[in-house]
Amino acid sequence: MGRKGDKLSLAYEIFMIIVIVASIIPLMFLKVYPIFVIIEKVTVTIFIIDYLLRWITADYRLKKGSWSFVIHPFTGWAIIDLLSILPGLNILGQGFKIFRITRLLRILRLFKLFRYSDSMQILGRVIRKERKVLFAVLGVSVFYVFLTALIMFNTEPRIDPATGNVTFSGFFDALYWATVTLTTVGYGDLTPATEIGRLVSMVSSLFGVAVIALPSGVITASYLEELRTMKRRKKLEEKEQQEDNTEQE
Repeated sequence: MGRKGDKLSLAYEIFMIIVIVASIIPLMFLKVYPIFVIIEKVTVTIFIIDYLLRWITADYRLKKGSWSFVIHPFTGWAIIDLLSILPGLNILGQGFKIFRITRLLRILRLFKLFRYSDSMQILGRVIRKERKVLFAVLGVSVFYVFLTALIMFNTEPRIDPATGNVTFSGFFDALYWATVTLTTVGYGDLTPATEIGRLVSMVSSLFGVAVIALPSGVITASYLEELRTMKRRKKLEEKEQQEDNTEQE
């Protein structure tokens, strides 16, 4: 909406952060109080105005002339803005409310906070930059989860003979176990009863440490590099501004 560092833009960003947080407060309660209805109406009205203002100024941000107004509604942020507004307009029918989708769509409003957070924007650029590495790690993880789930489902007994407890009653239980084991969480609600299953569990836990550590290291290194790039860019801009001031004098 405005230029970075402008006081008016900063005030608007702080105001929108407050509005977003306020719109989420009703989701923390199961009972609907009258004040929550007022909060919802006020915040949704502000979100609609914000959406329209961003649409009106789309050419300023996208810089594609008249096409900016056509492209804007299909951009990622515009879609999030629209989805966060819809629940407050009562457009969604009762069928959606049965599945509590309206409450879930309101949670999308939290993603609007990313727009006003420099740290989250840097993280977003880092993820886009390292997406190939991250997708490769994700692919290996999914393959390993599926593989260990298949092994467990076909080697473990349905009932633990020692305790009589149900182990893996279905393939989804095996997938659930493989996922929490790979991430080294291991809730303990599902445990292997055979020696083969326990061996697979040990290997999966060790493999999970490497899987978690690899993307963490990549993101951290790229994040620090992005911060250094921003600092160099800022110093260059300050130097150019000082030179311009000197020439004007």
